[in-house]
Parts: sequence; structure tokens; C-alpha cells
Amino acid sequence: MARRRLEKKSNLTLILMVVLVVAIAAFMLLYNPQPAKAQQQSQEARIEQTTLAKQGSMAPDFTVEMFDGQKVTLSALRGKVVLLNFWATWCPPCRAELARVQKDIIDRFEGQPFVFLPVSRGDSYDKVADFRAQMGYTFPMGLDTQQKVFYKYATQYIPRNFLIDREGRIVLASVGYDDAEFAALINKIQETINK
Repeated sequence: MARRRLEKKSNLTLILMVVLVVAIAAFMLLYNPQPAKAQQQSQEARIEQTTLAKQGSMAPDFTVEMFDGQKVTLSALRGKVVLLNFWATWCPPCRAELARVQKDIIDRFEGQPFVFLPVSRGDSYDKVADFRAQMGYTFPMGLDTQQKVFYKYATQYIPRNFLIDREGRIVLASVGYDDAEFAALINKIQETINK
């Protein structure tokens, strides 16, 4: 009888120890902040690897056909600050960013030596036409249907913004869209215009 109690007690102790080890392991897996930090660092590394035109370098020159059929060459815009924006009709963050552009960028910097140059990455003329009609956009947009312009600047990830100063140098390169990033972009545009 005493032997059975001892065996039950040993089994119960063993079960409790196993449960405790499993609980500690689960807690460490769920709560360990290192994987999230490592994931963020690896995302930043991927963005860095896919960015071909770096901050501080001269912006690669290109000519892009605009939605209205005109052509714009980046080097012809020297003397003005240029915000080159790569976007696509299927990209939700791009759509959110473009919804703010007219009021927060185009209207705000009107009359200043500034050009907003959004370039659709990979979309056909018809897709851009439908998108413009749906959203009511009338501002100029470039068409990069074969992504030749985009591939001078990056290999993936949109939206992407490259802020280019009056001499043609990239002063800011950003990826993605959120309120803080957009506010920093607006501040950097103003700072670059003021130089």
C-alpha cells in the first residue's frame, strides 16, 4: 500500500514536472522578443538589398511616358525637388498613400520648385485609366508597364519614395506607407525645398 502511494506520488511529481517544463518552453516561445526583432532586422536587410538607388547617390536618369502621352525625363527637372513615387493599382498601402497626395503634397507645395512624379509599376494603361476614374485622380502619372524605370531604383517592394534634390541627388529613400513615414516625408520635402 505504501509502495503504491509512493508510485502515485512519483508519477504525479513526474507529470507536474513535465507540465512545468512544457509551460516554460511555451512561455519562452511565445514571449521571447528576439524573433520579432530578428524578423524586423531581416525585413530591413531585404529592403536594403532590393534598393538599388541609395540615399546620397545621384538618381538614375530615365524618361517615362505619362498617362496623357507626354514624356518626362528626370534630368530635365534639375533645379526642382522631385518626389519620385512608385506605386501599383493592386497595392493597398499605395492606394492609402495616393489618397493623401493631392491635399498633403501637391496642393501644399504648389508654386514651389517641386514636382510630384508618381510612376505606376507594371500596370497597363487601361488599369491606370480605370483606377484614375474610380478614384477621381487628375494629377499626372507615369506609366512603367515593363518596370524599366523601377528596376533602375529597386527590385521589389512598393510603395517606394525617392526624394531627389535640385542637383539630382537622392536625399531620402523610403519604403511602405504609414502616418509617421508620410509626415517625415512631407517634412523632408519642405526641408529640401528650403535649401
